[in-house]
Amino acid sequence: MTVDPLYLTALADGSMETKIARARKHLSACVLCPRKCRVNRLEGETGVCKTGKRAWISSYNPHFGEEAPLVGRHGSGTIFFTHCNLMCIFCQNFDISHEGHGQKVTAEELAGVMLSLQKQGCHNINFVTPSHVVPQILSAVAIAARNGLTLPLVYNSSGYDSVATLKLLEGVVDIYMPDFKFWDAGVSAKACDAENYPAIARQALREMHRQVGDLVTDEDGVAKRGLLIRHLVLPGGMAGTRDVMRFIATELSPDSYVNIMAQYRPCGRAGEMPELAIRPSQEDLDDAVRAARKEGILRLDKPRRAFVLW
Repeated sequence: MTVDPLYLTALADGSMETKIARARKHLSACVLCPRKCRVNRLEGETGVCKTGKRAWISSYNPHFGEEAPLVGRHGSGTIFFTHCNLMCIFCQNFDISHEGHGQKVTAEELAGVMLSLQKQGCHNINFVTPSHVVPQILSAVAIAARNGLTLPLVYNSSGYDSVATLKLLEGVVDIYMPDFKFWDAGVSAKACDAENYPAIARQALREMHRQVGDLVTDEDGVAKRGLLIRHLVLPGGMAGTRDVMRFIATELSPDSYVNIMAQYRPCGRAGEMPELAIRPSQEDLDDAVRAARKEGILRLDKPRRAFVLW
């Protein structure tokens, strides 16, 4: 099965340049994400994401710890962006998201990273934590495509995404892979100072599914287009798994591909919330899988060892 990346059409019909121009305008009084900091990033001002005109990256490499349809035989070409717009206190990449480990890159340099990952045989280009750098990504994708990039693009986000920004990515992103972290607004308020996270995530996932639909794979099981959803199991059912799965099954699709993630461990500032200072129990994990199945979500990613690349 051959599915050409969407951005090749956007580049050919001229819509890519329109998207780049519109996205760049957002940087002058930034409302790219639901934080709506309204700082002038083009002049070096920064808001919650601590990112100005240029994107920062912390690392890039073929990744073999991602979901099975992304990894295939040769790995997912992950690009880890520095900083974050959500800032969960328990982030497992705390040094990247909170402490800013990484370096600034130009659009040309970011395009070169994509082409390097393609040359290494990766099945896709996987943008990790991209919500705050959409204009920079669009500019770099255009450059990379003009120089031979042909891999599907993966938008791997926290789910804290603006629908208006996601619309700029329509016809560019092939695969969306958002988290749905919390169902309860009180939990998200304490864990990431984002009481509106559950409502925003629902809106974002609806828009992502509208654009690309359910996950489509080739004859080797490698993802070509569609939506994958991640859900991290938290101690004591704090993530609200049953409600999240019900939303996915009833408002998106019962054929949604979901990864119920078992790798939570207290990191960063997790100790500030005693309920997050412990690992989930085996019962928590079993309950989460049962909840998914009871709500009709049967297309679950197979558990595997989790890798964290620094």
